[in-house]
Amino acid sequence: MITLNVNGKEQQLDVSDDMPILWALRDVMHLTGTKFGCGMAQCGACTVHVDGQPTRACITPVSAAAGKKIVTIEDVQNDKVGQAVQAAWSEIDVVQCGYCQSGQIMAATALLTTNQVPTDADIDAAMSGNICRCGTYPRIRAAIHAAATKLA
Repeated sequence: MITLNVNGKEQQLDVSDDMPILWALRDVMHLTGTKFGCGMAQCGACTVHVDGQPTRACITPVSAAAGKKIVTIEDVQNDKVGQAVQAAWSEIDVVQCGYCQSGQIMAATALLTTNQVPTDADIDAAMSGNICRCGTYPRIRAAIHAAATKLA
């Protein structure tokens, strides 16, 4: 039995310590906004925040998150930065197929939480581990700049 703090709520889960956070979220807690992409931490579709840090949920075991705060896409709008990012994503019309976008939003929110005036280089570095097969990178960058403007 492991206790996780997910989106501000303590959850007791009867799972093995080595279960990836992704599967605890999706299969046990039914929080399906976090996506499975590659299973090797290469694509970023599974990005969540663990104590504010963007974390690949597909390879991070639940034991590594015990005693820490996990935030998923389902709760990111409860933060002013997350609200600004989601609003900018909508205004810029970033989404094409949408599969990677929860991970993209989580990475962008983590960036803007620590750097509210990012350069293109800052954005590229923060988003480099998130792959979009539809190629919406220019709109993602524009949305991050738009969200940063809202936060200023």
